[in-house]
Amino acid sequence: MAKQQESNPPEQAFVNPIDKDKVAENPGLLPYAHTAGGAVIRPEDKGRIRGNAMTAMYDQTDRQMEQLRKQMETLVHQAKSLNSRMEVSEAIYQADIPFQPVIHHHYHLYQRKSDGTHLLSMIAPHEWGRKSPYEHLASVRLLGDHTWEVLNDAV
Repeated sequence: MAKQQESNPPEQAFVNPIDKDKVAENPGLLPYAHTAGGAVIRPEDKGRIRGNAMTAMYDQTDRQMEQLRKQMETLVHQAKSLNSRMEVSEAIYQADIPFQPVIHHHYHLYQRKSDGTHLLSMIAPHEWGRKSPYEHLASVRLLGDHTWEVLNDAV
């Protein structure tokens, strides 16, 4: 058997027809698009980025400050309500009470115009008629723990 000689043409090195000065070795590392259809790459405007971040930070801080302000207002309102309740309760326990108060019933605290002493009464301010000998201070309700809830405070 005769060996057939295979004739391979000598391999030629690839020659790039594009000028080497116009081709990048690592096109992915270029700071700009390296082909006509490539994405536009623009340098970042660091001043604008900082400005947007600062605006967002101020907005968030303002929101949190507003939330804290509302919480403080709620606490101040609760403190004033508690102080008013304490003052009315002190006046009730120093007042004349000509009956045994019943839990969850409404009562009215008055101050006598003649001598300034206090009176707890079952009679509402509108039930006295034209001339009342008392000045209405508060309407209250006795709670189960024997503390007083102020329903309306005239003082």
